[in-house]
Amino acid sequence: MRDMTSRPESRPRPDTRDAYPRFVPLTTRWMDNDVYGHLNNVVYYSLFDTAVNSLLIEAGALDIHGGAVIGLVVETHCNFFESLAFPQRIEAGVRVARQGRSSVRYEIGLFAEGAATCAARGHFVHVYVDRDGRRPVAELPPAYLQTLKTLTP
Repeated sequence: MRDMTSRPESRPRPDTRDAYPRFVPLTTRWMDNDVYGHLNNVVYYSLFDTAVNSLLIEAGALDIHGGAVIGLVVETHCNFFESLAFPQRIEAGVRVARQGRSSVRYEIGLFAEGAATCAARGHFVHVYVDRDGRRPVAELPPAYLQTLKTLTP
């Protein structure tokens, strides 16, 4: 059994900008702050989702209203390094860490505008399914594959 009082062997460290091939500008909102004066934890996950889906929509890969393929989030994680708060502007770095037949692990770094290192880093895994049956697709559509290439370091 691990001694829970000891330090972890490798503590997560913030990424620098060069770890991400694409960036999405995001804004914070007044309602994103919690009573402690910084973004509430759930907001970070929303920013992750917004950054990735913005890139997919912009590239024409994701049609949120009528596309045959949609992504379902099956795993999420976040490490926090510094606080972010309204009214900061944020730049979300996005990369693909792993791509399977029907799944993709996206990694996102949230940077305060102009900051050298990320304030938070996380990931989520999308499993791409057909919209109607919600079963994993046999393979990702070509528009997704093209977009994912631009997100792979």
